[in-house]
Amino acid sequence: MRKSLLATGGAVAAAVLILALLATSCGTGNQGGMSTDLRALMSARNLSEADVAAALKTYTPTGGRDEFYLFASGGHSGNLLVIGVPSMRILKYVGVFTPEPWQGYGFDEETRRIIRDGSPPGLPLTWGDMHHPALSETNGDYDGEYIFVNDKANARIAVVSLRDFATKQIVMSDLIQGDHGGTFVTPNTEYVIETAQFPAPLGGGYAPLSDYDDEYRGAQIFWKFDRTRGRIVPEESWAIELPPYMQDLADAGKLASDGWIFCNSFNTERAYGGIQQGNPALESGASQNDMDYLHIFDLRRAEAVVKQGRTTLIAGMRVLTLPVLVEEGLLHFVPEPKSPHGVDIAPDGNAICVSGKLDTHVTVYDFAKIRQLIEQKRYDGVDPYGVPILPFRDAIRGQVEIGLGPLHTQFDDRGSAYTSVFIESNVARWSLADLTLQEKIPVHYNIGHLCAAEGDALHPRGKYLVAMNKWAIDRFSDVGPLLPQNFQLIDISGDKMQVLYDLPIPLGEPHYAQMISADKIKAIEMYTPVGTDPVTGELHPDAVVREADARVDRRADGVHVYMTLVRSHLNPDIVEVRRGDRVVFHVTNLEQARDATHGFAVDKYNVNLSVEPGKAADAAFVADRAGVFPFYCTEFCSALHLEMAGYLLVKP
Repeated sequence: MRKSLLATGGAVAAAVLILALLATSCGTGNQGGMSTDLRALMSARNLSEADVAAALKTYTPTGGRDEFYLFASGGHSGNLLVIGVPSMRILKYVGVFTPEPWQGYGFDEETRRIIRDGSPPGLPLTWGDMHHPALSETNGDYDGEYIFVNDKANARIAVVSLRDFATKQIVMSDLIQGDHGGTFVTPNTEYVIETAQFPAPLGGGYAPLSDYDDEYRGAQIFWKFDRTRGRIVPEESWAIELPPYMQDLADAGKLASDGWIFCNSFNTERAYGGIQQGNPALESGASQNDMDYLHIFDLRRAEAVVKQGRTTLIAGMRVLTLPVLVEEGLLHFVPEPKSPHGVDIAPDGNAICVSGKLDTHVTVYDFAKIRQLIEQKRYDGVDPYGVPILPFRDAIRGQVEIGLGPLHTQFDDRGSAYTSVFIESNVARWSLADLTLQEKIPVHYNIGHLCAAEGDALHPRGKYLVAMNKWAIDRFSDVGPLLPQNFQLIDISGDKMQVLYDLPIPLGEPHYAQMISADKIKAIEMYTPVGTDPVTGELHPDAVVREADARVDRRADGVHVYMTLVRSHLNPDIVEVRRGDRVVFHVTNLEQARDATHGFAVDKYNVNLSVEPGKAADAAFVADRAGVFPFYCTEFCSALHLEMAGYLLVKP
């Protein structure tokens, strides 16, 4: 009975189970000890039946598996968080923009190269401000193959493979200086979309702020993704120039709106601050107008114009300039309530949901109406850069009153939408059919993004929603003035939403997440064949696939150590070099057993590799200090793990 009740995942079923356990204390011949213990435990911890029901709905016994993966941005850490749902167990941090020691990410030569190639020349970046993960899609649904993430601070996009949960590529363009609207993908992952937030001279040049209107611009980059190679192809990518408003989040159309891209903006005032110069602060200067602009872009027609060669090369990127966009009718604006922060396409592909942070509504645009207005060229005028503006009232289906500070919207499989309400600190559930508010549930506190199970895909899964809250305050044990943030798991399967779990996130500041059904993830257990370079997916040119080939070679470019790792020794385990030598360790894990991971660290030389089964990796450094330096396996791999060690001898 217990198994069948829990399988429903409903609050009612869990409560029935609790009552059944409690009831067993009555009568003779029963096993009343269990229910007595349960009652005592509930009393001692001051737990209600609702508390225990919530616990039952998240409890995952040892060896159990989660129904969903939650992929969440790691904010300033630059890492990607992987969390199981409903257990809310943190499964992994994936190193992306920041060196991550446990995985050896940014320490071996292969991943150092990824970070270096995705950095300005001569300045390998060691932090990132990760914001918006996007899972790869096929026909508008998550396919579990890749996830893309952006770095707002440095205008970078990374590709992470979900075969091994490892970063494969980082790209950046000098066209823009930072991004907020990234990453978002088209329904078949033809493009990964990155949108600048802060206007600046395109290509990284200088212009005084007095030339803001004329020289500062936004941009949206369409990075071409090659599915067969699993890589972004910069030379096939291109961008569009945008006015110097602050562009924000984007979404790609689906079904009826397939082939169109929608992007928020704010600061139609074109304010840029300057408190010391006597100007209003940016926050007030950018909040004067009642309306900002929703950007509507015809991607399919734009592709044809790009193929015609009507682009301008800026910082190595092909760009469709504003005059071309206007001349070809590729870009349109429609007013949206002030200071919007989310644009979300409903599963039907026709409803476009926008929330203004300084408004109290979710405004639902009707794509069929928008397209008709564009075809009829029914405009309310043009903006200062010649972009036609569609009439607001004629473009919308209606508005739903949500509350103070609506932000982002997700969808379920029952026709409901869920919007985060920042100032009120709640999640509002409302009907897409008749635009009526159904329910609100408090969260703690100041929710930003939210994530429902496949809640921005063509076929949402419903069941669970995660509120990504900016403040924790009184939720957890005190850890000083810098507090964790709070991911709250909410059951949305019933008639009433129920908060199930609070998960402190000790990385700041997470922003967005996506949740995918676990059965779509097909992760590998080891690298095959032995000697695989995880970055290229091919045999590493310096892999040592047999222990008999382990050796030390002295060459003109330094000392090359061809090392094998296998429980419980490293070979060679004694390496002698001279001070000033360049030393390159070519390390291969010969194991082909699941979880037989070895590490490799050299004391005092900042060498730290994670070498999973079958993996090959390099570590290079200059032995600039004489002495005796132990090296050892850093992953507990066997009973003789501590003996898996050796010496680097650096002669004076």
